[in-house]
Amino acid sequence: MPTDLEAFSTWRGGSEAPESGWSGSSILATGNPKSDIMIVTDVPDRDDAESGTLLSGAAGRLFDRMLAAIGRDRSSVYIAPMCTIRPVAGRIAPEIEQRLGELIRHHVAIVEPKRLFVLGNAPSRALIGADVPRARGRLQWVNVEVGQSGKSIAVEAVASFHPRLLLERPAEKARAWKDLQMLIAGLGA
Repeated sequence: MPTDLEAFSTWRGGSEAPESGWSGSSILATGNPKSDIMIVTDVPDRDDAESGTLLSGAAGRLFDRMLAAIGRDRSSVYIAPMCTIRPVAGRIAPEIEQRLGELIRHHVAIVEPKRLFVLGNAPSRALIGADVPRARGRLQWVNVEVGQSGKSIAVEAVASFHPRLLLERPAEKARAWKDLQMLIAGLGA
């Protein structure tokens, strides 16, 4: 896989990507790749597929409010999907989850953020090794290898609920707020 961000992004949107044969358009990472925070989500939502932007629609409006609450906006973070095309079922199938997990770990290694904000169970399993309910509530270390160099880096990660789940279960917003506070603690605005 390419170890340069531009080449990797081109590859992720190209014909060799695991989801390239699916119907729909690829929605690639957005924002500032030099940010100290990289946000990883699972799949584009239905609204995202229509708008061509990750985290749009009602979930996106909530996401924007979450960022604003910690003094950030989309231009001050880097947002990457684990899967670039929305699967028909709306979630990542078990038979492709491992491969997409390898790709998001590679993506993290290229970007080298200070912190990861991991939204949802599939990205949490891929990066932290546990679903959100077991992984959230504390900083986790994620070790990733950079290309074939053998260089390994460790990145702090905070697992939390995806905004779409927070819309379905508003009671979880208090826990998500604690996750956001943990995410920015010690980083500065």
